[in-house]
Amino acid sequence: MINPKIIEYIFSSASIQRWNDYPRMVELVELDKQAHKFVIAYFIAKMEKDVNMTHLIEAGIFEFLRRVVVTDIRPDVFRNALQKKKKEINSWVIGKLRTSLADIDDGNFLQKFEEYLNDETTYQKERFIHKAASYLSTRWEFSIVYQTSQFLNDIESVKKAVDEEIEDYYELIAVRKIVLNKKLAKVIDLSGRLRFQKRWAQTPRIPETSVLGHMLTVAIFSYFYSLKVNACPKRLESNFFCALFHDLPEALTRDIISPVKYSVDDLSEIISEYEIAKIEEEILPNIPESLRSEFAYILGLMGDKKDEFLDRIIDNCEVKVVESVSSYNLDKYSAIDGHALKQCDKLSAFIEAGLSISHGIKSKELVSGKKEIIKGLKTINGVDFLQIAKEIDEEFGSSGQTQTFMGF
Repeated sequence: MINPKIIEYIFSSASIQRWNDYPRMVELVELDKQAHKFVIAYFIAKMEKDVNMTHLIEAGIFEFLRRVVVTDIRPDVFRNALQKKKKEINSWVIGKLRTSLADIDDGNFLQKFEEYLNDETTYQKERFIHKAASYLSTRWEFSIVYQTSQFLNDIESVKKAVDEEIEDYYELIAVRKIVLNKKLAKVIDLSGRLRFQKRWAQTPRIPETSVLGHMLTVAIFSYFYSLKVNACPKRLESNFFCALFHDLPEALTRDIISPVKYSVDDLSEIISEYEIAKIEEEILPNIPESLRSEFAYILGLMGDKKDEFLDRIIDNCEVKVVESVSSYNLDKYSAIDGHALKQCDKLSAFIEAGLSISHGIKSKELVSGKKEIIKGLKTINGVDFLQIAKEIDEEFGSSGQTQTFMGF
């Protein structure tokens, strides 16, 4: 499903500091920025016509991977360098990632990545949407930086440049709605606030990851899973965005760790009921009406119940829970591999804990958490998530840079 070598690149973005030459009241890291960008890109794309959602997902992943490789270059310097040395920079990026990507989807993923970097006419509309989404997520970050940087001589010129760039994207309906602080802006803001909620909050961990960043890692895993099972385009899209938004309600309820949630009788049901109420009161009313039912579907709402990790389809305008979506691999069903997404969620949590332990930050919560996660990893539609975890363990263990994940 995914080459373990790429894991290090994905999670290294949680340590890449943004705006690190300015004082900040909170840590701003690349993984969170990329996750917020994807959230915004989803809403922009859904309010435009003729957007290929598979291309949107792939363009975002390609840009993410390129940005992780060129992490030491400031964004404005990078843009300027691309104008003058684009071919050389892209060749260098591909060279750095080639061995990590070569086996994914029988080499097709690497081929599409190379085409994307070398030919700006590919995914043209989807590129523009990501550019707009990237700007809006940067603008959201800058509103934080500005509060603590007003004493700096150049901050007003930076503010002017940020404010002026918005004009480049006014042709996009969602951009205008967000800038004018319409209802959609509230959802974007709510998503951004998930940067401030840390995963495994009860224990020190390196690198720290936020709930927002975790949502993106699960979404990326879901994309590679979808490739592995030859998911149709709509199924791939539904899987990705279900994973991307799976923890959105935690912006309203906060992250409640599983041992607490499931060890107290009936607590999980009470939390679920509260989540549904908050979604219906504070999220769905701010979603464009034409998108509301689809968004409720990917959030896992089904009447008075909510479970984003159930296999489900839409058949004759009705949401139906099924044992497996393998028999519904057609666009018309908008199938979601809920069980597999749960495995992607567990795999991400496994890596979060394992990475910290490998860096020498080892607590009983992380060790016991990993043991519980391992017990729940299994095979879904021929994809062996336990084996993937073992391969990740072997990769990091044999590199000499980390301790063995599963040996604790």
